[in-house]
Amino acid sequence: MRLMLPTLSHTSNVAVYDHLERALLVIRSLFTPFDLGGITLRNRVVMAPMTRSRAGAGNAPTPLVATYYLQRASAGLIITEATQVAPEGVGYPNTPGIHTEEQVAGWRPVVDAVHGHDGRIFLQLWHVGRVSHPSFQPRGQLPVAPSAIAPEGSIYTAAGPRPFEVPRAVDAREVPGITEQFRRGAVRALAAGFDGVEIHAANGYLIDQFLRDGTNRRTDRYGGSVENRVRFLVEVTEAVASVWGGVRVGVRISPTNPFNSMRDSDPLRTFVAAADALTPFGLAYLHVVEDAPPAAGGRRPAVTSAIRRVFRGPLMVNGGYDGARAATAITEGAADLVSFAALFLANPDLPARLARQASLNPPDPATFYGGDEVGYTDYPTLEAVPACVECAR
Repeated sequence: MRLMLPTLSHTSNVAVYDHLERALLVIRSLFTPFDLGGITLRNRVVMAPMTRSRAGAGNAPTPLVATYYLQRASAGLIITEATQVAPEGVGYPNTPGIHTEEQVAGWRPVVDAVHGHDGRIFLQLWHVGRVSHPSFQPRGQLPVAPSAIAPEGSIYTAAGPRPFEVPRAVDAREVPGITEQFRRGAVRALAAGFDGVEIHAANGYLIDQFLRDGTNRRTDRYGGSVENRVRFLVEVTEAVASVWGGVRVGVRISPTNPFNSMRDSDPLRTFVAAADALTPFGLAYLHVVEDAPPAAGGRRPAVTSAIRRVFRGPLMVNGGYDGARAATAITEGAADLVSFAALFLANPDLPARLARQASLNPPDPATFYGGDEVGYTDYPTLEAVPACVECAR
């Protein structure tokens, strides 16, 4: 019997071919391997760092955290949630740290679970600076910042929302001690078995506070000129690279992100200077958070384009990308890797869904922070993904 296919109109044919062309673009661009400092990534789809506030006692990861990352091990690279390098760097409840042996022990099963499914995982090193509160500080002291300028609004503490307090401007003689906290965090990340680390210099946290002139009003060697404001980032990068080598260190920046009351009078100049200063380290990548990806056929953000011209290393972009726009960014040479946040949160098997042009689970904002497995490890996948049974032993 001869199989009879339905006749397609010219319009239908065009739509089908357009869909196939988009699918091929995604597959060719996002699913080519990438050499990241000697590590072969299976694809260019990166899981962005996302705070989920599910750490357990002592701010150590739990078996549930291991299951969460295991479910997403098909990413080319996982970048963990922001992880504080010192008790003074804490700014939110139930966020993990990397400054105690108990925290290192909690991270090891996470790394083992991801590696057990041929995944690759970097730890993000974090100090919140002024985005904290005395209730989070070890002795109830004020949090530190480059200058005594409080963020606008309030912070969520164990006792509920509290207004931000004016931070203490850190003395220049204290800065090397904070840099050392980042270095020790890098040492502990190595002991936990991670493949590398990412320095969190974005989103209004401590390093970003030094970078932008809206939060840095210093007149010493860490303030004033762009070169001085970039100095702390360079010193932290040097300290972390002394542990890992530059090829296993990434840096995340957010030139125009206003989150946490951030602003800069000339973000193009500031962040091009930062990218230029980071180039000699031979980093694994520079991770740029954009306000939003360009619309189809639109121009790329000016700061990202300028950084691409200056930074001589792999560039990762982030900012509301879907599969098609991510593929376009890579195909056009605007980026080498693309990180996904909320889409990866809600779709543990995001690479498979992008490759198949499958439908996506919508994320549930009500379950983003804190809680249990609901909205964390219970999002459905196209195929079953195992729980991390070994992690509970």
